[in-house]
Amino acid sequence: MAEKKKILIRIGSLRHGGAEKVLVTFLKNLPEEQYEIDLLLNLYSGKYLPEVPKWINILYLHKGEMITTNRPHEIPKKAARVLYQGMLKKFPNILYKGKLKNKKYDLEFAAIHGMRDEILGSPLKNSKKIVWIHNDLSQVKGYTEQEIRKFFGFDKIMVISEKIEQLFHSLARNEKEKQKIVKIYNPLDTGEFISKADQPVLNYTFETSVPTFISVGTVFPQKGFDRLLKVHKRLLDEGFQHKVLIIGDGYDFENIKKLKSELDVDETAVMLGFTDNPYPYFKNADFYILSSRYEGFPTVLFEALTLKKRIISTEVSGAAEMLNNGELGLLVDNSEDGIYQGMKEALSHPESFEKYISKLKNYEMPFKLENSVRKIASILDNL
Repeated sequence: MAEKKKILIRIGSLRHGGAEKVLVTFLKNLPEEQYEIDLLLNLYSGKYLPEVPKWINILYLHKGEMITTNRPHEIPKKAARVLYQGMLKKFPNILYKGKLKNKKYDLEFAAIHGMRDEILGSPLKNSKKIVWIHNDLSQVKGYTEQEIRKFFGFDKIMVISEKIEQLFHSLARNEKEKQKIVKIYNPLDTGEFISKADQPVLNYTFETSVPTFISVGTVFPQKGFDRLLKVHKRLLDEGFQHKVLIIGDGYDFENIKKLKSELDVDETAVMLGFTDNPYPYFKNADFYILSSRYEGFPTVLFEALTLKKRIISTEVSGAAEMLNNGELGLLVDNSEDGIYQGMKEALSHPESFEKYISKLKNYEMPFKLENSVRKIASILDNL
């Protein structure tokens, strides 16, 4: 029996985000007999914690919830966390000798781009180092070309979409660097969406006579829910009856809610907050709308495709790739006007979406769970 590969994986927490869900889905599908994995979290929190397989050893720097506010009594705790993490980053030996008990890892894995320096700063010189990049870093604040170039310190750079792959290729200086870049679609569990979609819809009533547009995502400015609501208002004023349903939570929630009231659309636009199971809402809505300003790879479109929805999406990173260049859904200009044109088309010519639905009937998704897991595992095995 070959010796198990010893792997250290680092991520901030397991809160409800795309990268976190993808990591846990991946871990659930790994063969236990081949790996010995330590998962080190900065913060022991998040809804995906209970889903981590029992054989994976979870370690953490802090316990408790994420502190996103600046309430006076929370500041010392927040500061202590920041200082502790900063100290460990500067003196990684403290972490590796203490919490990690001097373990010699074969592989060290940054599950998100934010863990770059922690993994590259590891005192283990012989470990192979991998990073998993879920965002188009050219769109992320603070990531200059110089900053992005630092990722070439890794042995492998896993990226989740063509756009991110192109970004890294454009910054690679030689063939050796180019060979570090590998594109792997996110491992997503389609069976899970389909079975969950059959559960009953709670606290919302779909009206059959009025078309509903659903949008699901963390409520950040990135997701463009403000644009969606403004377009909603404009179409209502033009006499197009419809409803908008937004599912998700995030730091911008109150602002978007306020905007909804200011636009006077509280009757027709509903914000349901976060739900563990958005799929029954997907299933019952008439159209799925992605109003994002930018994305890494919009996993939510994959969910909408799996549930065979009529889709309207702004042209953000990954959208054309997911929608097969507009064969599986309507791609619109990444602007308020683009969203307006798309929704207007859906309301005035719903039949124009039938071509997408018939294409979806026989479409073989390239984002299969087994394919992604196999590809990532082969990288772990061959490094």
